[in-house]
Amino acid sequence: MTGSATPRVSVITPTYNRADFIGEAVQSVMDQDYTDFELLIVDDGSTDNTREVLQPWLQDERVHYIQQANQGQSHARNRAIEQARGEFICFLDSDNAWVPGKLSMQVALLDEHPEVDVVYGDNIFINEAGAETSRQNMKRYSGFIAFQMLKDNCVAMNTTMARRRCFDEMGGMSGKRRVADDYDLWLRFSARYRFHYMPEYLAYYRVMEQQISSDKTARFETNEAIIRDFRDQFPDVLPRKRFDEAFAFFYTRKARYLAASGQRGLAWREILTALRYRPFSRVAWRGLAAITVKR
Repeated sequence: MTGSATPRVSVITPTYNRADFIGEAVQSVMDQDYTDFELLIVDDGSTDNTREVLQPWLQDERVHYIQQANQGQSHARNRAIEQARGEFICFLDSDNAWVPGKLSMQVALLDEHPEVDVVYGDNIFINEAGAETSRQNMKRYSGFIAFQMLKDNCVAMNTTMARRRCFDEMGGMSGKRRVADDYDLWLRFSARYRFHYMPEYLAYYRVMEQQISSDKTARFETNEAIIRDFRDQFPDVLPRKRFDEAFAFFYTRKARYLAASGQRGLAWREILTALRYRPFSRVAWRGLAAITVKR
């Protein structure tokens, strides 16, 4: 199919040594019933046979294959954002996939609701072999969601569609940290833009062994740095009490995780931090009680 000179949707897929999965990801884009898109695949220095796997799709003018030396996922995404021509931008990681109709549902919603800037939905979780393992998603929100985002990242990256102007006005991935750059992006966007949660399963999210065993403590540390940076950069987005309430919730959640993983000393430190932010927070006091009785 001949690609549009100015496609409405730009799909961004960074990849690094995902030859085993990227074909499934690309095919899920090509199978969409909405066809006015471009697919920007940025190969971040793969050393496997990624290009060979992609060859059948590279004849389609909508598919653009960009190779670069390994610089990390954030750099790959930003390079694609710079080259994207679409009015709307989506992300699909190379080991995940979309459900049929994902693009058409979201384009229709954004066309019908010009006040909405970012639309997103839920994941279907699959294992390395592609078998479904769960459809249980966290609670998600619509509107101006900075408060909820400070407590935890409720936006599922592979389910999103955002207006291009958001990136033009606020930039793309910060690239400041090795992980959680998607959290940093959507949290920054929440300072200015309206989100809309679609209660639809929009993507298949693959959970692999290395993800299961990843260092969640390090991820909490990264998220803590992200929310502190956000408060410094956007101090007027929320009243001080709301910032403090969100921070108390975050530190309580971190404390519960540390206690559950056997790091009780660190858990006590974090729950005390939560109480310093909101001394009368029921969430923090319930967290303290849970840590105290934990055996």
